[in-house]
Amino acid sequence: MQREQPGRAALPWLLPSFLLLALFYLYPVFEALRLAFTDARLFDATTTLSLGSITGLWGSAPLATVLRNTLAYTLGSVLGQLALGLCIALLVVRAERARLRGTLVLRTIVLAAWVIPAIANGIIWQLLFSEAPFGAINSALRLIGLAPVAWLSDPGNAMISAILATIWQGTAYSMILLYAALRSIDQSLYEAAAIDNATGFERFWFITLPHLRPALLVNAILIMIMTLNMFDTVLALTGGGPGRATEVLSLFAYNTVFRGFELGRGAALSLLLLVISLVLTVCLTLLLPKGRK
Repeated sequence: MQREQPGRAALPWLLPSFLLLALFYLYPVFEALRLAFTDARLFDATTTLSLGSITGLWGSAPLATVLRNTLAYTLGSVLGQLALGLCIALLVVRAERARLRGTLVLRTIVLAAWVIPAIANGIIWQLLFSEAPFGAINSALRLIGLAPVAWLSDPGNAMISAILATIWQGTAYSMILLYAALRSIDQSLYEAAAIDNATGFERFWFITLPHLRPALLVNAILIMIMTLNMFDTVLALTGGGPGRATEVLSLFAYNTVFRGFELGRGAALSLLLLVISLVLTVCLTLLLPKGRK
C-alpha cells in the first residue's frame, strides 16, 4: 500500500488556517485594490470606475511632502529603536551575568512603555513637549536656566518630537528580540577573546555584532513595517502639523478617508504604503545571511 505524502496529509489541517488568514488579510487588500480604481467617497452610495484616484497622486505636492516626512520619520524611528534597544539589551545581559539587582525593574520599566496604546503615548508626549507653562520638559529647562524649546510649533522640532515619542514606545520590542539573541551567543567565544586580550569594543565588533546580524535585520523589518503603518501617535501628538511637517503617509491616508471622505484616493494611498513596505522588506530580507546547504 502506497504511503500518503506528508505534504498532502497536512493540507486539510492547514486549509482552515489559510482561509482564516485570507479572510482577514487578503480580502482587505483586494477590496482596497478595487476601491483604488473607483471614485468612491465615504458617504456616497454610487461609485464609478475611474483612474482619477491613482493618477491624481502623481505630481501631487502634498504627497511629495508626505513621502519626505515618512522617510525621515521611519529612518529616525527605526535606527533609534535598534540602537537604544541594543544598548538596553546589552545592559540587561551584562547586569544579569554580574548578578546585579534591579535588572527585573529595568526590564519592567522598558516594557511598560510598550503596552501603552499608541494614542495614549502621543497624548503623554504632547503633555511633556507642551509649550504651555505646565509643559514638563520646558519647565525642567527653565529650572536649570535654559530657554524653552518650541517642540511642537517648530516644523523641524516637531518631527524630532514625533520620532522621540515613537522610539520611547517601540524600544521595548527591539530590546526583547535582541535580548533573546544575545543570550543565545556562545560564551566560549568571549572567553577565548578574553584570553587573546581582546578589548571590549573588539569583542562587541567581531563577536556580538556578527552573531546579532540576523536578529538585527529581522528586528529592522518588523519595526519598519510597524512604523510605516503607525499614525495614531503622530495624530495625538501633532495632528500632522505644524502645516504638514509631521504628516506621514499612513496619517495622510487616514485624513484623506475620514476628513476628506475620499475613499478611492485613500485606498490608492494604502496600496502605495503596501508597495513601499513590501519593497523595503524584500530589500532587507536579501541582506539576511543565507543558510548553509
